[in-house]
Amino acid sequence: MSVRRLAALQPDSFAFAPATMEQARRWLAKYPPERKASAVIPILWLVQKQEGWVSEPAIRAIAKMLDMAKIRVLEVATFYTMFHLSPVGRHHLQVCGTTPCMLRGSDDVLAACKNRGLVKGGTTPDGLFTLAEVECLGACANAPMVQINDDNFEDLTYDSMSAILEALATYKPVKIGPQIKRQTSCPEGGPTTLK
Repeated sequence: MSVRRLAALQPDSFAFAPATMEQARRWLAKYPPERKASAVIPILWLVQKQEGWVSEPAIRAIAKMLDMAKIRVLEVATFYTMFHLSPVGRHHLQVCGTTPCMLRGSDDVLAACKNRGLVKGGTTPDGLFTLAEVECLGACANAPMVQINDDNFEDLTYDSMSAILEALATYKPVKIGPQIKRQTSCPEGGPTTLK
């Protein structure tokens, strides 16, 4: 487990965009008024979608909206690694480093990232990529895998990861999902039963 802290540099303020506020109100409507704190995770997610990360002023605004102590919102934001506590690049890469991915080549995936100039825990100078190594992204059958923003890329090799990074850097489309001839999580080579 890593220590997660808010970024040293923080904006002076935060304001909900009208579309974000509308979605937040929809989430609040799902809970009884005395349980509105239950909406903290979806509202943190909405703020991150709006800003790209969750700042300390945003945490204060969420706490006020939900009638929670600021520390309670901070506890949630720092516990869940899906929340970015500092600005991230346009493409946030999360490389799975758990045993199934490691056994199937996650070191090669990290090597492709390193050769492209990415450093774990850092953002490239151009602001294009941020790299993190995380634990289990839930696609063990298709290991190794990377989540880039909201999309999973599976069955990766050094070459396929290098090609994905090149495509992203040059604003070309990328193939999401398995990078080999596999349908979702079927066995390699296709189905073996119920033919």
